[in-house]
Amino acid sequence: MNQEQAQQNNSSTGLAIRSAIGGALMGLANLVPGISGGTMLVAAGIYKQFINAISEVTTFKFKKQSLITLGIVILAAMFIFATLAAPVKNLVVNHRWVTYAIFIGLTLGGVPVVKKLIQKITTGTYISAAIGFMLMAGIAYFQSQSTHTADHSGFLYMFLAGIVGASAMILPGLSGGYLFLVMGVYVPILTGIATFTSAAKNLDTILLMQVGFETILPVGLGVLVGVAVISNLLKYLLAKYESQTLGLLLGLLVGAVVGLYPFQAGVTPKVGDMLKGQIVIQASPPTGATSNELKLYHKKFETGLAYKKSQKPVKAQDYPQAFFTPNLFQIISALCLIIAGYFATSTIAKLSKD
Repeated sequence: MNQEQAQQNNSSTGLAIRSAIGGALMGLANLVPGISGGTMLVAAGIYKQFINAISEVTTFKFKKQSLITLGIVILAAMFIFATLAAPVKNLVVNHRWVTYAIFIGLTLGGVPVVKKLIQKITTGTYISAAIGFMLMAGIAYFQSQSTHTADHSGFLYMFLAGIVGASAMILPGLSGGYLFLVMGVYVPILTGIATFTSAAKNLDTILLMQVGFETILPVGLGVLVGVAVISNLLKYLLAKYESQTLGLLLGLLVGAVVGLYPFQAGVTPKVGDMLKGQIVIQASPPTGATSNELKLYHKKFETGLAYKKSQKPVKAQDYPQAFFTPNLFQIISALCLIIAGYFATSTIAKLSKD
């Protein structure tokens, strides 16, 4: 083996390692609102290779290095998704103010990453950044004013969520998890992934088919379409309007913090309330049920509430959110978590040489 071949092998090995790290970080980023999958790819030093690989594959140019990069990134991201979806969902549902404080820090830590990409700041950069900020802040405001009672479980809506979430894999600074939160599908998607993984382990084909069609298939198709479209669109915009495009991304990133106000918690609905388009009723165990049947029933209807029309249990993750007044301990703790999150993201970004 000559010196040139050795250098190529070392380069390929290094790219494979960075692709695995970048894919794992991107998978984690898309689980956590506030972290951008694109930013994590920048941090791993494979962002340009990833964008070029997608652009080549979607235009039917199948190069070996591009296929290897895409394959490793996708497999690593899917592994993280499958193993960490359930724990992250439980943290958000049961410890929302703590996780949201961390999310804010992680989001702000991505600001220097995107800012570093802007080689020349112009008036257009500031205007684009202002538009991005107002857009994200506006979405957060209208989301906070809603009653959070709509049902977002349709196939088409989940497909749209997949397209929107795909932007986070491409655009540095934009968080797919945050956009899922805004659309009201964050917890349902994490629940679907966790349920699908559990059903696969237990070889429960009926549950696999149900969750696969309701969540995995539409979101997955949306991601594929979104990645193909957005990657090529971004490549064009960066070539023609680089400063303005990156300014918009920076504004979106900073504006995302508005929607992550940490001091909010789920409010238990009352019997007769409207939730997810259905009336909430008191769950009643079946008459003549055995002790084992009662245990299973109470495990399923853990909140003691059900939806009248579908007779499905109302879960804590479905509760509408409301702001609360924090105490001094919560305020100080939140500030510390924000700082920790900021340094976590910025430290990862400093590892990049790209």
